[in-house]
Amino acid sequence: MKALIIAAGQGSRLNDLTKGSPKPLIQLLGLSLIERVVLSAKRAGIEEFVITVGYLGDRIAATLGDGRRFGVRIDYVQNREWEQGNGGSVLRATRLLNDNFILLMSDHMFDDRILKGLVDHELGSSVVLAVDRRAPSPGDTKVLEKRGKIVDIGKDIEESNCIDTGIFLCSPRIFAYAEEAMKEGKTELADVIDKAAENRDAEVFDITQIGSYSSRMGKGTTPWWIDIDTKEDLRKAEQYLIKKEDSLKTPHLLHRNMIFRKYRVIEDRIREGVATLLLELGIPLTPNQITILSFVVGILSGVSFALSHLLLGAILCYLSDVLDGVDGVVARRTGAVTTYGAYLDSCLDRYVDAFVVLGICVHFSHFGYIWIIGVLAITGNLMFSYTTHRAEALGRVVLPSRIRWYRRRRMHIIIVGAFLSLFYTSSLFYALATMAVISNLKVFWRMMPWMLKDFNSVDNNTRKLLARTSLRRFQKDKHVI
Repeated sequence: MKALIIAAGQGSRLNDLTKGSPKPLIQLLGLSLIERVVLSAKRAGIEEFVITVGYLGDRIAATLGDGRRFGVRIDYVQNREWEQGNGGSVLRATRLLNDNFILLMSDHMFDDRILKGLVDHELGSSVVLAVDRRAPSPGDTKVLEKRGKIVDIGKDIEESNCIDTGIFLCSPRIFAYAEEAMKEGKTELADVIDKAAENRDAEVFDITQIGSYSSRMGKGTTPWWIDIDTKEDLRKAEQYLIKKEDSLKTPHLLHRNMIFRKYRVIEDRIREGVATLLLELGIPLTPNQITILSFVVGILSGVSFALSHLLLGAILCYLSDVLDGVDGVVARRTGAVTTYGAYLDSCLDRYVDAFVVLGICVHFSHFGYIWIIGVLAITGNLMFSYTTHRAEALGRVVLPSRIRWYRRRRMHIIIVGAFLSLFYTSSLFYALATMAVISNLKVFWRMMPWMLKDFNSVDNNTRKLLARTSLRRFQKDKHVI
Protein backbone atom coordinates (compact mmCIF):
# COMPACT_ATOMS: atom_id res chain seq x y z
CA MET A 1 0.00 0.00 0.00
CA LYS A 2 1.17 3.54 -0.81
CA ALA A 3 0.81 6.69 1.25
CA LEU A 4 0.04 10.19 0.01
CA ILE A 5 1.52 12.96 2.18
CA ILE A 6 0.23 16.52 1.81
CA ALA A 7 3.20 18.90 2.22
CA ALA A 8 2.24 21.90 0.08
CA GLY A 9 1.28 24.62 2.58
CA GLN A 10 3.35 27.39 4.13
CA GLY A 11 2.32 27.11 7.77
CA SER A 12 1.65 30.81 8.38
CA ARG A 13 0.97 30.35 12.10
CA LEU A 14 4.60 29.24 12.46
CA ASN A 15 5.79 32.24 10.52
CA ASP A 16 9.02 32.75 12.51
CA LEU A 17 10.06 29.18 11.77
CA THR A 18 8.91 29.01 8.15
CA LYS A 19 10.62 32.11 6.75
CA GLY A 20 12.74 30.73 3.93
CA SER A 21 11.86 27.13 4.80
CA PRO A 22 8.69 25.04 4.31
CA LYS A 23 6.74 23.96 7.37
CA PRO A 24 7.33 20.19 6.80
CA LEU A 25 11.07 20.77 7.34
CA ILE A 26 10.66 22.29 10.82
CA GLN A 27 12.89 20.35 13.18
CA LEU A 28 11.49 18.29 16.04
CA LEU A 29 14.21 16.72 18.20
CA GLY A 30 16.66 16.20 15.38
CA LEU A 31 14.25 15.20 12.62
CA SER A 32 12.00 17.28 10.40
CA LEU A 33 8.24 16.85 10.75
CA ILE A 34 7.91 15.13 7.38
CA GLU A 35 10.80 12.77 8.13
CA ARG A 36 8.97 11.68 11.26
CA VAL A 37 5.79 11.07 9.25
CA VAL A 38 7.68 8.95 6.71
CA LEU A 39 9.43 6.90 9.40
CA SER A 40 6.19 6.36 11.34
CA ALA A 41 4.44 5.17 8.18
CA LYS A 42 7.36 2.89 7.38
CA ARG A 43 7.03 1.26 10.80
CA ALA A 44 3.38 0.56 9.87
CA GLY A 45 4.58 -1.31 6.78
CA ILE A 46 4.33 1.41 4.12
CA GLU A 47 7.33 1.69 1.81
CA GLU A 48 6.03 3.73 -1.15
CA PHE A 49 5.12 7.40 -0.86
CA VAL A 50 3.71 10.16 -3.02
CA ILE A 51 4.31 13.64 -1.62
CA THR A 52 2.41 16.68 -2.86
CA VAL A 53 4.65 19.74 -2.52
CA GLY A 54 3.98 23.40 -3.12
CA TYR A 55 5.57 26.20 -1.09
CA LEU A 56 9.37 25.75 -1.43
CA GLY A 57 8.70 22.19 -2.50
CA ASP A 58 12.15 21.85 -4.08
CA ARG A 59 13.69 22.04 -0.61
CA ILE A 60 11.50 19.21 0.62
CA ALA A 61 12.49 17.09 -2.39
CA ALA A 62 16.16 17.94 -1.86
CA THR A 63 15.94 16.91 1.81
CA LEU A 64 14.09 13.62 1.35
CA GLY A 65 15.43 12.70 -2.08
CA ASP A 66 14.07 9.49 -3.54
CA GLY A 67 13.66 8.00 -0.06
CA ARG A 68 16.53 5.56 -0.42
CA ARG A 69 18.20 6.60 2.82
CA PHE A 70 14.97 5.78 4.67
CA GLY A 71 14.57 2.45 2.91
CA VAL A 72 11.47 3.66 1.02
CA ARG A 73 10.53 5.04 -2.40
CA ILE A 74 9.29 8.62 -2.77
CA ASP A 75 7.66 10.29 -5.78
CA TYR A 76 6.64 13.94 -5.91
CA VAL A 77 3.80 15.93 -7.47
CA GLN A 78 3.69 19.72 -7.63
CA ASN A 79 0.71 21.82 -6.57
CA ARG A 80 1.36 25.31 -7.91
CA GLU A 81 -1.92 26.50 -6.39
CA TRP A 82 -0.83 25.57 -2.89
CA GLU A 83 -2.36 28.70 -1.35
CA GLN A 84 -5.79 27.17 -1.91
CA GLY A 85 -7.09 24.36 0.31
CA ASN A 86 -5.41 20.96 0.53
CA GLY A 87 -8.22 19.33 -1.44
CA GLY A 88 -6.34 20.43 -4.55
CA SER A 89 -3.16 18.80 -3.25
CA VAL A 90 -5.00 15.49 -3.02
CA LEU A 91 -6.36 15.83 -6.55
CA ARG A 92 -2.86 16.43 -8.00
CA ALA A 93 -1.85 12.85 -7.07
CA THR A 94 -4.58 11.18 -9.14
CA ARG A 95 -2.34 9.62 -11.78
CA LEU A 96 0.05 8.07 -9.24
CA LEU A 97 -2.50 6.30 -7.05
CA ASN A 98 -4.56 3.57 -8.67
CA ASP A 99 -5.22 1.41 -5.59
CA ASN A 100 -6.28 1.99 -2.00
CA PHE A 101 -3.86 4.29 -0.19
CA ILE A 102 -3.17 6.05 3.11
CA LEU A 103 -3.56 9.84 3.22
CA LEU A 104 -1.42 11.74 5.75
CA MET A 105 -0.60 15.34 6.66
CA SER A 106 3.07 16.35 6.86
CA ASP A 107 2.49 18.25 10.12
CA HIS A 108 0.60 15.55 12.04
CA MET A 109 2.65 13.36 14.38
CA PHE A 110 0.94 10.13 15.40
CA ASP A 111 1.19 6.81 17.21
CA ASP A 112 2.26 3.98 14.90
CA ARG A 113 -0.62 1.85 16.19
CA ILE A 114 -3.19 4.19 14.63
CA LEU A 115 -1.77 3.67 11.16
CA LYS A 116 -1.22 -0.05 11.65
CA GLY A 117 -4.88 -0.42 12.64
CA LEU A 118 -6.02 1.65 9.69
CA VAL A 119 -3.90 -0.31 7.21
CA ASP A 120 -5.54 -3.53 8.44
CA HIS A 121 -9.04 -2.00 8.39
CA GLU A 122 -11.45 -3.35 5.80
CA LEU A 123 -12.33 -0.52 3.42
CA GLY A 124 -16.13 -0.44 3.15
CA SER A 125 -16.38 3.12 1.83
CA SER A 126 -14.35 5.39 -0.41
CA VAL A 127 -12.74 7.01 2.61
CA VAL A 128 -12.14 6.01 6.23
CA LEU A 129 -11.14 8.79 8.61
CA ALA A 130 -9.35 8.07 11.88
CA VAL A 131 -11.15 10.06 14.59
CA ASP A 132 -10.55 10.87 18.24
CA ARG A 133 -13.28 11.19 20.87
CA ARG A 134 -11.67 13.96 22.92
CA ALA A 135 -13.29 17.36 23.21
CA PRO A 136 -12.45 19.65 20.28
CA SER A 137 -9.91 22.46 20.70
CA PRO A 138 -9.91 25.73 18.73
CA GLY A 139 -8.82 24.98 15.16
CA ASP A 140 -9.79 21.29 15.22
CA THR A 141 -11.84 19.87 12.37
CA LYS A 142 -14.99 18.49 14.01
CA VAL A 143 -16.84 15.41 12.83
CA LEU A 144 -20.36 14.17 13.38
CA GLU A 145 -20.73 10.43 12.85
CA LYS A 146 -23.70 8.13 13.25
CA ARG A 147 -23.36 4.35 13.26
CA GLY A 148 -19.86 4.61 11.88
CA LYS A 149 -20.78 6.84 8.92
CA ILE A 150 -19.70 10.48 8.65
CA VAL A 151 -22.73 12.78 8.60
CA ASP A 152 -21.01 16.17 8.77
CA ILE A 153 -17.46 17.53 8.95
CA GLY A 154 -15.90 20.96 9.30
CA LYS A 155 -14.30 23.40 11.71
CA ASP A 156 -17.53 25.35 12.25
CA ILE A 157 -20.22 22.67 12.43
CA GLU A 158 -22.51 23.02 15.46
CA GLU A 159 -23.01 19.36 16.33
CA SER A 160 -20.12 16.88 16.55
CA ASN A 161 -19.05 13.83 18.53
CA CYS A 162 -15.43 13.33 17.42
CA ILE A 163 -12.54 15.14 15.72
CA ASP A 164 -10.46 14.62 12.59
CA THR A 165 -6.90 13.30 13.20
CA GLY A 166 -5.72 13.92 9.63
CA ILE A 167 -5.12 10.21 8.99
CA PHE A 168 -7.19 8.54 6.24
CA LEU A 169 -7.57 5.29 4.35
CA CYS A 170 -8.85 6.04 0.83
CA SER A 171 -9.86 4.37 -2.38
CA PRO A 172 -9.14 6.08 -5.74
CA ARG A 173 -12.80 7.15 -5.79
CA ILE A 174 -11.88 10.00 -3.44
CA PHE A 175 -10.39 11.79 -6.45
CA ALA A 176 -13.84 11.98 -8.05
CA TYR A 177 -15.19 13.62 -4.90
CA ALA A 178 -12.20 16.01 -4.87
CA GLU A 179 -12.85 16.99 -8.47
CA GLU A 180 -16.55 17.51 -7.75
CA ALA A 181 -15.77 19.73 -4.76
CA MET A 182 -13.20 21.76 -6.70
CA LYS A 183 -15.71 22.47 -9.46
CA GLU A 184 -17.96 24.02 -6.81
CA GLY A 185 -15.09 26.16 -5.55
CA LYS A 186 -14.67 24.07 -2.39
CA THR A 187 -10.94 23.48 -1.97
CA GLU A 188 -10.52 22.10 1.56
CA LEU A 189 -10.03 18.41 2.27
CA ALA A 190 -12.99 18.57 4.65
CA ASP A 191 -15.12 19.61 1.65
CA VAL A 192 -13.93 16.49 -0.22
CA ILE A 193 -14.84 14.26 2.72
CA ASP A 194 -18.19 16.04 3.01
CA LYS A 195 -18.93 15.19 -0.63
CA ALA A 196 -18.27 11.52 0.12
CA ALA A 197 -20.43 11.78 3.26
CA GLU A 198 -23.35 13.09 1.22
CA ASN A 199 -23.32 9.72 -0.58
CA ARG A 200 -22.88 7.80 2.72
CA ASP A 201 -19.47 6.87 1.35
CA ALA A 202 -17.31 8.03 4.28
CA GLU A 203 -16.85 6.23 7.58
CA VAL A 204 -14.82 6.60 10.77
CA PHE A 205 -12.09 4.58 12.44
CA ASP A 206 -12.22 5.24 16.19
CA ILE A 207 -8.67 5.38 17.56
CA THR A 208 -9.97 5.16 21.15
CA GLN A 209 -10.92 1.55 20.40
CA ILE A 210 -7.31 0.58 19.69
CA GLY A 211 -5.97 -1.69 22.43
CA SER A 212 -4.27 0.55 24.97
CA TYR A 213 -2.27 -2.11 26.82
CA SER A 214 1.24 -2.91 25.64
CA SER A 215 2.45 -6.13 27.26
CA ARG A 216 6.08 -5.37 26.45
CA MET A 217 5.88 -2.07 28.32
CA GLY A 218 3.81 -3.59 31.09
CA LYS A 219 1.36 -0.69 31.33
CA GLY A 220 -1.47 1.06 29.58
CA THR A 221 -0.68 3.53 26.83
CA THR A 222 -3.31 5.41 24.86
CA PRO A 223 -2.87 6.12 21.14
CA TRP A 224 -1.70 9.68 20.56
CA TRP A 225 -1.53 12.22 17.75
CA ILE A 226 -0.55 15.89 17.54
CA ASP A 227 -1.45 18.47 14.87
CA ILE A 228 1.42 20.96 14.84
CA ASP A 229 0.06 24.38 13.91
CA THR A 230 1.73 26.65 16.49
CA LYS A 231 4.94 26.94 18.47
CA GLU A 232 3.02 25.70 21.50
CA ASP A 233 2.03 22.56 19.56
CA LEU A 234 5.69 22.05 18.63
CA ARG A 235 6.73 22.38 22.27
CA LYS A 236 4.05 19.90 23.36
CA ALA A 237 5.17 17.43 20.71
CA GLU A 238 8.76 17.69 21.91
CA GLN A 239 7.74 17.15 25.52
CA TYR A 240 5.56 14.21 24.57
CA LEU A 241 8.31 12.47 22.60
CA ILE A 242 10.74 12.89 25.49
CA LYS A 243 8.13 11.56 27.93
CA LYS A 244 7.37 8.66 25.59
CA GLU A 245 11.07 7.81 25.35
CA ASP A 246 11.40 7.89 29.15
CA SER A 247 8.43 5.51 29.55
CA LEU A 248 10.28 2.82 27.59
CA LYS A 249 13.08 2.58 30.12
CA THR A 250 13.29 0.17 33.01
CA PRO A 251 11.72 2.02 35.94
CA HIS A 252 14.00 3.10 38.75
CA LEU A 253 11.62 1.50 41.23
CA LEU A 254 13.15 -1.83 40.24
CA HIS A 255 16.09 -0.77 42.39
CA ARG A 256 15.06 -1.39 45.99
CA ASN A 257 18.16 0.39 47.28
CA MET A 258 17.47 4.14 47.45
CA ILE A 259 21.09 5.00 46.59
CA PHE A 260 20.95 2.95 43.39
CA ARG A 261 17.61 4.52 42.46
CA LYS A 262 18.89 8.08 42.87
CA TYR A 263 22.12 7.20 41.07
CA ARG A 264 20.23 5.79 38.09
CA VAL A 265 18.08 8.93 37.93
CA ILE A 266 21.20 11.12 37.79
CA GLU A 267 22.82 8.88 35.16
CA ASP A 268 19.76 8.96 32.94
CA ARG A 269 19.40 12.73 33.25
CA ILE A 270 23.01 13.18 32.10
CA ARG A 271 22.45 10.99 29.03
CA GLU A 272 19.14 12.68 28.23
CA GLY A 273 20.75 16.12 28.61
CA VAL A 274 23.58 15.26 26.22
CA ALA A 275 21.13 13.76 23.71
CA THR A 276 18.85 16.81 23.90
CA LEU A 277 21.84 19.14 23.39
CA LEU A 278 22.98 17.21 20.30
CA LEU A 279 19.47 17.29 18.81
CA GLU A 280 18.78 20.95 19.58
CA LEU A 281 22.15 22.04 18.17
CA GLY A 282 21.41 20.06 15.02
CA ILE A 283 24.71 18.16 15.22
CA PRO A 284 24.43 15.66 12.33
CA LEU A 285 25.35 12.48 14.20
CA THR A 286 23.32 9.32 13.65
CA PRO A 287 22.90 6.89 16.56
CA ASN A 288 25.35 4.48 14.89
CA GLN A 289 27.94 7.22 14.58
CA ILE A 290 27.53 7.97 18.29
CA THR A 291 28.01 4.24 18.97
CA ILE A 292 31.27 4.28 17.01
CA LEU A 293 32.39 7.45 18.82
CA SER A 294 31.70 5.71 22.14
CA PHE A 295 33.80 2.78 20.91
CA VAL A 296 36.76 4.99 19.92
CA VAL A 297 36.67 6.85 23.26
CA GLY A 298 36.52 3.48 25.09
CA ILE A 299 39.58 2.21 23.22
CA LEU A 300 41.44 5.42 24.08
CA SER A 301 40.49 4.80 27.71
CA GLY A 302 42.17 1.38 27.60
CA VAL A 303 45.27 2.92 25.99
CA SER A 304 45.38 5.59 28.74
CA PHE A 305 45.25 2.93 31.44
CA ALA A 306 48.07 1.02 29.71
CA LEU A 307 50.20 4.22 29.66
CA SER A 308 49.47 4.72 33.39
CA HIS A 309 47.37 7.86 32.84
CA LEU A 310 44.73 6.59 35.26
CA LEU A 311 42.76 9.81 35.71
CA LEU A 312 42.52 10.35 31.94
CA GLY A 313 41.56 6.70 31.53
CA ALA A 314 38.76 7.08 34.09
CA ILE A 315 37.42 10.25 32.43
CA LEU A 316 37.46 8.65 28.96
CA CYS A 317 35.87 5.48 30.30
CA TYR A 318 33.04 7.50 31.83
CA LEU A 319 32.60 9.54 28.64
CA SER A 320 32.41 6.32 26.61
CA ASP A 321 29.78 5.00 29.01
CA VAL A 322 27.71 8.20 28.70
CA LEU A 323 27.86 8.08 24.90
CA ASP A 324 26.85 4.41 25.02
CA GLY A 325 23.55 5.57 26.53
CA VAL A 326 23.17 8.68 24.38
CA ASP A 327 23.02 6.67 21.16
CA GLY A 328 19.95 4.81 22.41
CA VAL A 329 18.22 8.01 23.53
CA VAL A 330 18.83 9.67 20.15
CA ALA A 331 17.61 6.54 18.33
CA ARG A 332 14.37 6.46 20.29
CA ARG A 333 13.65 10.17 20.04
CA THR A 334 14.29 10.34 16.31
CA GLY A 335 12.54 7.04 15.53
CA ALA A 336 15.72 5.91 13.75
CA VAL A 337 15.70 2.27 14.86
CA THR A 338 17.23 -0.75 13.16
CA THR A 339 18.19 -4.21 14.35
CA TYR A 340 21.68 -3.62 13.03
CA GLY A 341 22.15 -0.81 15.56
CA ALA A 342 21.62 -3.13 18.53
CA TYR A 343 23.95 -5.69 16.95
CA LEU A 344 26.70 -3.11 16.34
CA ASP A 345 26.35 -1.65 19.82
CA SER A 346 26.63 -5.02 21.52
CA CYS A 347 29.68 -6.09 19.50
CA LEU A 348 31.61 -2.86 20.05
CA ASP A 349 30.80 -2.89 23.78
CA ARG A 350 32.58 -6.22 24.10
CA TYR A 351 35.69 -4.78 22.43
CA VAL A 352 35.72 -1.78 24.75
CA ASP A 353 35.34 -4.02 27.81
CA ALA A 354 38.31 -6.12 26.70
CA PHE A 355 40.54 -3.14 25.86
CA VAL A 356 39.86 -1.43 29.20
CA VAL A 357 40.69 -4.62 31.10
CA LEU A 358 43.84 -5.21 29.01
CA GLY A 359 44.97 -1.62 29.60
CA ILE A 360 44.65 -2.10 33.36
CA CYS A 361 46.57 -5.37 33.14
CA VAL A 362 49.42 -3.64 31.28
CA HIS A 363 49.52 -0.94 33.97
CA PHE A 364 49.80 -3.59 36.72
CA SER A 365 51.98 -5.97 34.67
CA HIS A 366 54.62 -5.97 37.45
CA PHE A 367 52.12 -8.16 39.32
CA GLY A 368 52.42 -11.49 37.52
CA TYR A 369 48.98 -12.75 38.52
CA ILE A 370 47.22 -9.65 37.17
CA TRP A 371 46.85 -11.48 33.84
CA ILE A 372 44.88 -14.24 35.52
CA ILE A 373 42.53 -11.62 36.98
CA GLY A 374 42.31 -9.94 33.58
CA VAL A 375 41.37 -13.19 31.84
CA LEU A 376 38.71 -13.87 34.48
CA ALA A 377 37.30 -10.35 34.09
CA ILE A 378 37.07 -10.58 30.29
CA THR A 379 35.66 -14.11 30.41
CA GLY A 380 33.11 -13.19 33.08
CA ASN A 381 31.88 -10.18 31.10
CA LEU A 382 31.57 -12.18 27.89
CA MET A 383 29.87 -15.14 29.55
CA PHE A 384 27.37 -12.93 31.35
CA SER A 385 26.12 -11.68 27.98
CA TYR A 386 26.42 -15.10 26.36
CA THR A 387 24.21 -16.82 28.94
CA THR A 388 21.41 -14.35 28.21
CA HIS A 389 21.59 -14.68 24.43
CA ARG A 390 22.07 -18.46 24.52
CA ALA A 391 18.97 -18.85 26.68
CA GLU A 392 16.98 -16.74 24.21
CA ALA A 393 18.27 -18.89 21.32
CA LEU A 394 16.86 -21.92 23.15
CA GLY A 395 13.51 -20.22 23.64
CA ARG A 396 14.11 -19.71 27.36
CA VAL A 397 14.90 -16.83 29.72
CA VAL A 398 17.34 -16.47 32.59
CA LEU A 399 15.53 -15.28 35.69
CA PRO A 400 16.63 -11.79 36.80
CA SER A 401 18.39 -11.62 40.17
CA ARG A 402 17.66 -9.14 42.92
CA ILE A 403 20.89 -7.23 42.20
CA ARG A 404 21.20 -6.34 38.51
CA TRP A 405 24.71 -6.66 37.00
CA TYR A 406 24.47 -4.26 34.08
CA ARG A 407 27.49 -3.52 31.92
CA ARG A 408 27.18 0.07 33.10
CA ARG A 409 27.57 -1.03 36.70
CA ARG A 410 30.59 -3.20 35.87
CA MET A 411 32.31 -0.29 34.11
CA HIS A 412 31.54 2.09 36.96
CA ILE A 413 33.42 -0.15 39.38
CA ILE A 414 36.48 0.40 37.16
CA ILE A 415 35.84 4.14 36.90
CA VAL A 416 35.52 4.55 40.67
CA GLY A 417 38.63 2.44 41.23
CA ALA A 418 40.61 4.58 38.79
CA PHE A 419 39.55 7.82 40.49
CA LEU A 420 40.37 6.41 43.94
CA SER A 421 43.83 5.42 42.67
CA LEU A 422 44.73 9.11 43.05
CA PHE A 423 44.63 8.50 46.80
CA TYR A 424 45.35 4.77 47.03
CA THR A 425 47.45 3.32 44.24
CA SER A 426 46.07 -0.24 44.43
CA SER A 427 42.38 0.71 44.28
CA LEU A 428 42.14 0.10 40.52
CA PHE A 429 43.70 -3.34 40.97
CA TYR A 430 41.08 -4.26 43.57
CA ALA A 431 38.30 -2.80 41.41
CA LEU A 432 39.31 -5.09 38.53
CA ALA A 433 39.52 -8.07 40.89
CA THR A 434 36.07 -7.24 42.29
CA MET A 435 34.56 -7.08 38.81
CA ALA A 436 36.19 -10.40 37.84
CA VAL A 437 34.92 -12.20 40.94
CA ILE A 438 31.36 -10.85 40.84
CA SER A 439 30.99 -11.37 37.09
CA ASN A 440 31.97 -15.02 37.29
CA LEU A 441 29.91 -15.69 40.40
CA LYS A 442 26.90 -14.20 38.62
CA VAL A 443 27.58 -16.39 35.57
CA PHE A 444 27.77 -19.57 37.66
CA TRP A 445 24.56 -18.61 39.46
CA ARG A 446 22.83 -18.04 36.14
CA MET A 447 23.95 -21.51 35.03
CA MET A 448 21.98 -23.21 37.80
CA PRO A 449 19.08 -25.28 36.39
CA TRP A 450 16.41 -23.38 38.34
CA MET A 451 17.49 -20.08 36.72
CA LEU A 452 16.55 -21.20 33.18
CA LYS A 453 12.80 -20.93 32.65
CA ASP A 454 10.18 -20.81 29.95
CA PHE A 455 8.83 -17.26 29.70
CA ASN A 456 5.23 -18.42 30.10
CA SER A 457 6.04 -20.32 33.32
CA VAL A 458 7.19 -17.34 35.39
CA ASP A 459 4.92 -15.15 37.53
CA ASN A 460 3.48 -11.88 36.24
CA ASN A 461 5.90 -9.57 38.09
CA THR A 462 8.93 -11.45 36.79
CA ARG A 463 7.42 -11.54 33.31
CA LYS A 464 6.97 -7.76 33.32
CA LEU A 465 10.57 -7.27 34.47
CA LEU A 466 11.85 -9.58 31.74
CA ALA A 467 9.71 -7.80 29.15
CA ARG A 468 11.01 -4.43 30.26
CA THR A 469 14.67 -5.44 30.24
CA SER A 470 14.23 -7.04 26.82
CA LEU A 471 12.49 -3.89 25.56
CA ARG A 472 15.32 -1.80 26.96
CA ARG A 473 17.80 -3.82 24.92
CA PHE A 474 15.83 -3.74 21.68
CA GLN A 475 15.01 -0.04 22.02
CA LYS A 476 18.74 0.64 21.62
CA ASP A 477 18.35 -0.19 17.94
CA LYS A 478 20.11 2.39 15.83
CA HIS A 479 19.73 4.01 12.45
CA VAL A 480 21.97 2.45 9.81
CA ILE A 481 24.85 4.73 8.83
